[in-house]
Amino acid sequence: MATYRLTRLALLALVPALLSPAARPQIRDWPDDEREGIRINYTESGVPAYTLPDLLTLQDGSPVTDPETWNARRRPEILKLLEDQQFGRALGDPKDVRFEVFDRGTPVFDGRALRRQVTLRFGGDIEADLLIYLPAEAAGPSPLLLNIGFTANCQTVDDPGVKQGKVWNGQKQRVPATGRSPFPGTDVMQFIRRGYGFATVYYGDFEPDFREGLRHGIRGLYLEPGQSEPAPDEWGAIAAWAWGLGRVMDYFETDPGIDAARVAVTGVSRLGKTALWTAASDPRFALAIPSCSGQGGAAISRRNYGETIKLITLPQRYGYQFCANYASWGDRPGEAPMDAHMLLALMAPRPVLLQTGDTDKWSDPLGEFVAAVEAEPVYALFGRKGLGTRSIPPSGQPILHDIGYYMHRGGHGMAAEDGTSDWNVYLDFMDLHLAR
Repeated sequence: MATYRLTRLALLALVPALLSPAARPQIRDWPDDEREGIRINYTESGVPAYTLPDLLTLQDGSPVTDPETWNARRRPEILKLLEDQQFGRALGDPKDVRFEVFDRGTPVFDGRALRRQVTLRFGGDIEADLLIYLPAEAAGPSPLLLNIGFTANCQTVDDPGVKQGKVWNGQKQRVPATGRSPFPGTDVMQFIRRGYGFATVYYGDFEPDFREGLRHGIRGLYLEPGQSEPAPDEWGAIAAWAWGLGRVMDYFETDPGIDAARVAVTGVSRLGKTALWTAASDPRFALAIPSCSGQGGAAISRRNYGETIKLITLPQRYGYQFCANYASWGDRPGEAPMDAHMLLALMAPRPVLLQTGDTDKWSDPLGEFVAAVEAEPVYALFGRKGLGTRSIPPSGQPILHDIGYYMHRGGHGMAAEDGTSDWNVYLDFMDLHLAR
């Protein structure tokens, strides 16, 4: 275990009074709150001293000093910890999935893009529609950003040729997606102009986002006879959504228009957690951009700031998104064998960009920054560059190295308070690592 008691935590910019003058005003303390009878800490003075598991020490106590030992021994140890104790082991068999391409490359947006549409069939009546746009004038296979979204493809992109999908409504019914979505749409051409493809899939196609969704999603296909719930170390909904994205990657590897070795994955909030776990557990994804992933994603759980393990795993809240073992750490996060810096380290040496907002207290933007700092030693093993600073950057000023961090001025999601989108920062990061 690494000794990160209070003195070193101060060096990691955990106490606002010790931050650099430029960083100090970025995240101000907020009045504490209460939810579900649980106190929520929003002040840095309320962050306890804690010890983080050491990334570069094997479970037998041996040090990790080279990339070979990391890949062969330490990375598998950490991956298993996160599977057993947080997200759960996925059980689905990829051979059960079929691809049906029903739109093979329709010219759209004045002929500058080619649209593909694919249905992934998982068994029974479970299917997911995948929407893809590729640059029409690409000289070869295109790199691509895969988005996992909160609504159907027809509501994500303004294109009348997109198949009408279905969404899960507030009454837990799957209904046709009609009218305007409460979520912002995506301008595909910003990707096409910079030489990238864009793909999106609705997370509810894999499994609906409520506890009873198990019966309607892909996890339900793999329950043993007589089994009503996954075992304590088996997959929650986030792992199911991530498993679905892995099947999307399976399709990408068959499509000659897509460079499957240069695929980035992104999502917001719980789907930011999903994007991060997808890429961390599946090295085929070249890059991850989790937005506001917070607790259970990129934020340090031991900080007890904003949302906590105890809050997120309550049965009436989001316990179903994780394996059942995760809730056992709710009253003792400091004793958990894993934390967010370990999840980020699984990405090494592949690039990862954390995007958050300076008023998104619930997701703990400073906790995400600390996790990124703590993942640096693993990237250093590979000769890759971490953030290079222990002071959180001012909002609006991205750090784009192999580990990236960007905090916009505003709250939860990927739109700043002035209405601007963070897509340009994402594309700049992709240019650094995916462009040829």
